[in-house]
Amino acid sequence: MKAVVSKIDLVNLISKIQSIVATKPAIPILANVLIEAIDDQLIVSATDLTVSMCCHADAKVIEEGSIALPARRFFQLVRELTAPQIKISANAEIAEITTGTSVFKINGMSKAEFPTLPDLTGSPEASFKSSDLKEMLAKTSFSAAREDSRYMLNAVQLQIHNQMATFIGTDGKRLAKVSSSLPLDPSVSGSYAIPLKAVEEMVKILDDSEQEVRLSMASDKLSLESGHLTLSTKLLSGQYPDVERVIPTTLSQNFSIHREELISLLRQISLFTSEMSSSVRFSFETGQLHLAAMSSDIGEGRVSMPVDYAGPRIEIAFNPYFFLDILRHSKDETVKFGLNDPHNPGLITDSTQALFVIMPMRLNDAPSPRKETLSSAP
Repeated sequence: MKAVVSKIDLVNLISKIQSIVATKPAIPILANVLIEAIDDQLIVSATDLTVSMCCHADAKVIEEGSIALPARRFFQLVRELTAPQIKISANAEIAEITTGTSVFKINGMSKAEFPTLPDLTGSPEASFKSSDLKEMLAKTSFSAAREDSRYMLNAVQLQIHNQMATFIGTDGKRLAKVSSSLPLDPSVSGSYAIPLKAVEEMVKILDDSEQEVRLSMASDKLSLESGHLTLSTKLLSGQYPDVERVIPTTLSQNFSIHREELISLLRQISLFTSEMSSSVRFSFETGQLHLAAMSSDIGEGRVSMPVDYAGPRIEIAFNPYFFLDILRHSKDETVKFGLNDPHNPGLITDSTQALFVIMPMRLNDAPSPRKETLSSAP
């Protein structure tokens, strides 16, 4: 193998693929990246056996070939090089990196030892604008569980049905759901539990452009093709929870809230919650929302803002950080907030095809704005 590639292009490939390489690999080969020189392209591939990535850059290929190199060492060396062009040669299990008068040799491994990457040729495909897919994944992945014992929650669920793509993320305490129409054959349908690591990598590689990207979907794996990059992932196997039953279909109260103002007040009031009980009491009364939080070792905070609420007084408690996450992933100057009572979830929507559900907390975990303050208590 002999190829010459631009350092800028190679560094760009490395920046995209480095997070795929396992930090504590189950088998040694997974700490390596596969370097291939084929058809005037340098192809770099990595996998942790669940998520795989393959990306390529234009190169002058003198002799086709391949080698697997220690990812961390190879990446560090490439970043330190100052020459604009890098020559990579490989013979057996040794790679030679040459720039100008500098020569470096790195021990590698044969391509035969590197795991075979998934091939989804012939699988159903769905096309998205890069910006649209990035937004839908970002709006749902923040709600997915991280390292939850209910491993199916450590994923974003993609549902394809009736020419609609629906992405869902939940950790049991909050839920995000986004839908979009697709130019698909109506017969194409399925459910796919995409591991959270794969989703987060997709969000990183997608940009805010109008460029078309493709999702290929098989029964046990899924891949995203975007430009010179392909990311593949195994899907989680199991039954994703039936989330529809927790999404409120009727609401006794539904009103608008100024999003930025509520974000500001929640950031203030969250400073007075403790790690043991991150709970803020929301008290709604005609024209007003009062927020209160108290911690025995910090103190207490109380803030208010105008809202167009016109129903009976309702007190309900929420985790302020979960509420903030939802508001940050919402759009518009104002959002709609709906609820029924202190014991059932609240629903937040904006002008997009997104909805967010947040479960309430116990009211006794948060102070009431009408109780005496700590300073006035006997």
